[in-house]
Amino acid sequence: MTPEELSAAISACLKDAVAAGELALSESALPEDVRVERPKNREHGDWATNIALQLAKHAGTNPRQFAAILSKRLEEIDGVTAVDIAGPGFLNITVDAAASGALAKVIVEAGRSYGTNQALAGHVVNMEFVSANPTGPLHIGHTRWAALGDSIARVLRASGADVTAEYYINDAGSQMNVFANSVLSRLHGRGVPEGGYPGEYIRDLGDEVLNAHPAIRELTDAAALPVIRAAAYQAQMKDIKDTLAGFGVAFDVFFSEQELHDAGAIESAVARLREQGHVFDDGGAVWLRTTDFGDDKDRVMIRANGEPTYFAADAAYYLSKKDRGFTEKIYLLGADHHGYINRLKAIAACAGDDPEVNIEVLIGQLVSVNGAKLSKRAGNIIELKDLIEWLGKDAVRYSLARFPADSPLTLDPELLKKNSNENPVFYVQYAHARSRGTARNAIEAGVDHSAFDASLLDHATENELLSYLGSYPSIVAKAAELREPHRVARHLEVIAGAYHRWYDACRVSPLGEEPVQDVNRTRLWLNDATSQVLANGLELLGVSAPERM
Repeated sequence: MTPEELSAAISACLKDAVAAGELALSESALPEDVRVERPKNREHGDWATNIALQLAKHAGTNPRQFAAILSKRLEEIDGVTAVDIAGPGFLNITVDAAASGALAKVIVEAGRSYGTNQALAGHVVNMEFVSANPTGPLHIGHTRWAALGDSIARVLRASGADVTAEYYINDAGSQMNVFANSVLSRLHGRGVPEGGYPGEYIRDLGDEVLNAHPAIRELTDAAALPVIRAAAYQAQMKDIKDTLAGFGVAFDVFFSEQELHDAGAIESAVARLREQGHVFDDGGAVWLRTTDFGDDKDRVMIRANGEPTYFAADAAYYLSKKDRGFTEKIYLLGADHHGYINRLKAIAACAGDDPEVNIEVLIGQLVSVNGAKLSKRAGNIIELKDLIEWLGKDAVRYSLARFPADSPLTLDPELLKKNSNENPVFYVQYAHARSRGTARNAIEAGVDHSAFDASLLDHATENELLSYLGSYPSIVAKAAELREPHRVARHLEVIAGAYHRWYDACRVSPLGEEPVQDVNRTRLWLNDATSQVLANGLELLGVSAPERM
């Protein structure tokens, strides 16, 4: 019996008690979901709920009386062996081994779909993250959102949301001209121009431009710059996409800011927001009255010289997302972007959206790595591709995923390179590899899936392991609801610990010349169920589940 199944059973008992007149509650007072959790002391039962404490006042009774009425109905549920009332009205529920153990087969048969849910079905989400300028390689500043953004997208999809992962390419504006001029200067052997981009990668880009356009040095600077800008931009974007792919991060859309300008989207956005009554003219400039919606000051959209601001592009981009049918827009921004929150929410409000529903801005804190070296190629940054090469994709991604985004984080490379239980990613991956090794050994010993008797999974370590496997779907749903994939990572570590304890206490393969029995076959189902949950969870984090280590 999974926590979800028990929750549904308790809800049914509540409705039956209300219908029978045993509890004076209206239908609207009944919760959609009844929360069940593990009691702190497992001697008190397998599961506990405080629903009596929540609803007793509404029912005009005290919690213990409420619990007594509910417990009589709960005791009649198949698979429930005991219901005890504790303290002021907690209900402690014990299920029989067969009801608990049946989960192992459910998981194996569900396969990769186990843990998925439909809690966010109907949500159409655009999630923008990373969005680094195409003027240099991805570096450590982008690393956290690359890992977390991708994992958040995965847990949202696992909960039924329709998610589009989007990378906004800031390929308009003066920085692109500075970028092109930096490459031009290197092509001609000049020094870095004032305010230009240093680093050997600029020289590398120059070589790529020269290969594509052998006569580029013969052109005047004015004629060469647009050619260089286009070619170097394409080469740098390829490098960014290749790095993201190496990090296991996939985007559905790469959206060009320049295309917004070229398509007249800026002017269209100003006109649409003016129709909404939020645009005004002052001092020759065009403004958006964002102070009406919590911003600290109104924002210029078009300068007095006729040039649009970055804010105008942000407004046009938001409207583009709205026009493409995304009812929810999630922005993942760095620690230095707190000031953008009110601006973006004000844009949403000016566009006629609800800032509390249609837009969400997540801010991530900085991450550092002890002992990381600045890139020789990029000069003054730590490149993401160097981190991947040094520590490995799995170690970096898992380590970034196991902490909340709003907590500053320093990674310890010595720890991440250890093949020991101290290293969290090794601990979880080893549990998966160990379970696959156990399955291979069992098959060689003649153990198969031809029999399953859930009542045989009655050891204390089996009960513990099954309980954590059963909690996995609710963990995924909560991670999606709160945009916190670290909940999945931490739960995988709990499952890994429970698996290792079970492995030490219960044999899957028979010992020596002992015959294969149904208990061996049934334990193989539990072993494989654990493999499946670990693999499913690691996939949500973008981390591999190795067969051997």
